[in-house]
Amino acid sequence: MKPEDILNEDFLKQFKNGPELTTFLEQLHKRGIEKILEGELDAHLDYEKHQKN
Repeated sequence: MKPEDILNEDFLKQFKNGPELTTFLEQLHKRGIEKILEGELDAHLDYEKHQKN
């Protein structure tokens, strides 16, 4: 799925003002960074979180 498929007109209509969009983007950024860091940690430890080694 491409980003432009997700960020279509209907999706963007839910944001009524700048602060709502900013809050959403901040949450998206935070969750993205957390997932990246989890992936780096999994790669460094050579196993996934909660996986028995």
